[in-house]
Amino acid sequence: MTSIVIPAHNEARVIGRLLDSLLADSPPGEAGKTGDRADDPDIVVVCNGCTDETAKIAAARGPRVRVVEIPVPSKHAAMRAGDDHARGFPRLYVDADVVITGADVRALAEPLEDGTSGILATAPDRRIPLASCAWRVRAYYQVWQRLPAVREGLFGRGVIAVSQAGHARIAALPPLMADDLAASLAFTPGERRVVDAAAVVIRPPRTWRDLMRRRVRAAVSTAQVEQHRGPDEASARTGKADLKAILRREPRLLVPVVVFVAAAVAARREASKAIRAQDFGTWLRDDSSRQN
Repeated sequence: MTSIVIPAHNEARVIGRLLDSLLADSPPGEAGKTGDRADDPDIVVVCNGCTDETAKIAAARGPRVRVVEIPVPSKHAAMRAGDDHARGFPRLYVDADVVITGADVRALAEPLEDGTSGILATAPDRRIPLASCAWRVRAYYQVWQRLPAVREGLFGRGVIAVSQAGHARIAALPPLMADDLAASLAFTPGERRVVDAAAVVIRPPRTWRDLMRRRVRAAVSTAQVEQHRGPDEASARTGKADLKAILRREPRLLVPVVVFVAAAVAARREASKAIRAQDFGTWLRDDSSRQN
């Protein structure tokens, strides 16, 4: 049985959106019953340190959704609590503010069910609706989505699926802000796969200020991940060569590349104070992605 663990801290505005999408492809007349089909996933929502109605909204989706509540607002603690209650493998960890369907879950689980494939972790393709975003945000993502590390890595998708062997790999990781980046780097390119047949909708930041909050957090959390890895180990940082390659292929992206570089420089400058202070606990949350 596939298990889905959803860490949720004050996600009342979006948890219903995700759960409805996961449950939507149940056969008519059978939604709400436990164990209707062999491929129905086991869904565990871990409400960590919630002070809103996240737990109530999740529980209202019926017995196919189990709700666990813990007092500490910690994604890492929530994931471990979810592991304690999840029933099977493959296992997915899904951020509460994304949208993914049950069919996508099955597509992600399929490569992990074959013990001979060598695939230990999968993630879906990204769908990032940018129409309502400020122009600089749209420009930034035009470049970001073309970066090799972004296309090939499992991070920045809000969803990662692992086999039992893959789970053992990530369970040994320390608690890090960039848990998805650390998880992606824990697998070699041959052990991980982006499944094109599965897609996740990721709500982007709407304004430049919202984007910068995300980028500062990313700069700080990437620095933390690198402190836990050796100097010769793989990194997901963007290099000048990556940007030059994008411009050679698509010269029309000159302005977006300038916007991307400006965002990166500003984020690293703002993140430097937290990195020097080793402050890896302050979570800069972008609430614009949680607007319906």
